[in-house]
Amino acid sequence: MSLILASISPRRRELLALLGIPFDVQSPSFEERLEPGRTAREQVQAFAQGKARSVAQCKPEAVVLGSDTVIELAHEVLGKPADLAEARSMLRRLAGRDHRVFTSVALVCSVCAIDQVALSSAVVRMKPYDARAHEGYLETGESLGKAGAYSIQGAGGDLIESIDGDFLTVVGLPLRLVARLLAQAGMSLPVDLEALYTAKRYPNWTRFSD
Repeated sequence: MSLILASISPRRRELLALLGIPFDVQSPSFEERLEPGRTAREQVQAFAQGKARSVAQCKPEAVVLGSDTVIELAHEVLGKPADLAEARSMLRRLAGRDHRVFTSVALVCSVCAIDQVALSSAVVRMKPYDARAHEGYLETGESLGKAGAYSIQGAGGDLIESIDGDFLTVVGLPLRLVARLLAQAGMSLPVDLEALYTAKRYPNWTRFSD
């Protein structure tokens, strides 16, 4: 049974590799569009399933893993900024406040009749607004392509005061959740998951408790 990651995200590829399971990578054809009226939970699960299903249509015998991350701030859903101006606005709004990060994981296999989706969330508290720090971060270009316009595993970690929840949920692929779905599909892990979480061998993981 082959595993395909329906994502071109380098961070999701790196995280999935930590589980020690061989997998291929394929870009999903699914297009992410935030839909008015949908909650963050509903939106992120639809995105994860859409990605996985789009690849599963082309690879019916494979087990396809899709994932997506969105941010909820005061009941508003924040996705990826379209440009640096929007990234600047997002970071300004998040500064000094708590927000919730939702990451959904979907597992789909057409031949095996698998179509599951699960959700993990964490609360992130951002440091107070600092114009110099924000502008310096925006200059790195790291904000683009990231939900909420920051990357906790990168220089964006300097903007974060603390998190409550699984660090990997904020990065974009909660491995405990992934491992549970893979186990339900009959795929065993060659690594000790708890030892992996104890070692925290991923950028900035040791900076934040979970």
